[in-house]
Amino acid sequence: MQTAADSGNGGKPQAMRRVLQVLPALVTGGVERGAVDIALALKAAGWGSLVASSGGPMVNELERAGVEHITLPLQSKNPLQMYANSNALAVLIDDRKIDIVHARSRAPAWSALRAARRMGAHFLTTFHATYNAQNFFKRRYNSVMARGERVIAISDFIARHVQDRYGVDPARIRTVPRGVDVAIFDPGAVPAARMIALATAWRLPDGMPIIMLPGRLTRWKGQGVLIDALAELGRSDVRCLIVGSDQGRSGYHAELEAQVAARNLGGIVHIVGHCRDMPAAYMLADVVVSGSTNPEAFGRVAAEAQAMGRPVVATDHGGSRETVVAGETGWLVRPGSAADLAQAIREALGLNARSRTIMAAKARAHVLAYFTVARMQADTLAVYREVLGPG
Repeated sequence: MQTAADSGNGGKPQAMRRVLQVLPALVTGGVERGAVDIALALKAAGWGSLVASSGGPMVNELERAGVEHITLPLQSKNPLQMYANSNALAVLIDDRKIDIVHARSRAPAWSALRAARRMGAHFLTTFHATYNAQNFFKRRYNSVMARGERVIAISDFIARHVQDRYGVDPARIRTVPRGVDVAIFDPGAVPAARMIALATAWRLPDGMPIIMLPGRLTRWKGQGVLIDALAELGRSDVRCLIVGSDQGRSGYHAELEAQVAARNLGGIVHIVGHCRDMPAAYMLADVVVSGSTNPEAFGRVAAEAQAMGRPVVATDHGGSRETVVAGETGWLVRPGSAADLAQAIREALGLNARSRTIMAAKARAHVLAYFTVARMQADTLAVYREVLGPG
């Protein structure tokens, strides 16, 4: 895996260099978390660090660290508003002497690209997903994320996608995987009281194996495949927790509940909603499933679970092929195959104590080597230095 740190010049950042990150909002998610982590790293390294978005709860984290947030309606896809956003960003670039504009989403990227070109600032992007490209217009809209002087891909899978679909010269692409905060996602950092609180809230019986699928309730995350796999597994002495918000997808939530009832799994499968303490949740799990039927751009669940030393079963495509080492840190199964998923869960639950300990150590070591926030921050700043050049 080639990362930015391998290709940067390694120079120290100049004190007055300034980076502006733009994204739709700061509510929750991997895009938002990455923007905040880089903003904090820039501040700590003595760079000027600014973030522009429409706002959200994560703004508080920036402000506590002394990072300036500029509120603009960057979530809008209205062409007139995007044009107005471009003008506002141009003024901001000029006023704050911005050196680099780093775009993390498509609508803000179009505004930022025009503003950066107009004001002579460097323009970078982070390509976070494959994006739907079902027609010419959608592909054109997506293409802005491939127009950065450097295109940061969050996995080698995404790097290949950017190269193959958008014809980007590999010399402009830098792979910077997403990072896990291994101080928070650390088995030794979760006291028993937090685990007990969750187990009580979820009414988990003592000593019963727990199968967990974290992720928002949306069809491609594979909750339905897991329910079918549990029916295939044929065990009544387990509990399955589907953890994640439906984000208003009440129809899909009801569909899953109906599937659970139809499979006579009502006493086994529990859809528990959003969880604010995922490290404690992972500690309750005997096996964590990432069952996405579409390729994950990176695979945050698999990385977090491995950081917590949990056996992971993920689908064999996309970023999961990088985050999971099959046979060593977890299992990779055919996407959409309930039978294969059931067999992998069966094997994971059948691990003896020694095998679980060995796998846990390998899994955490894998994350510590490749997928930490610190590495993501260092590699991203290396890209910035590379673009700015010496002097």
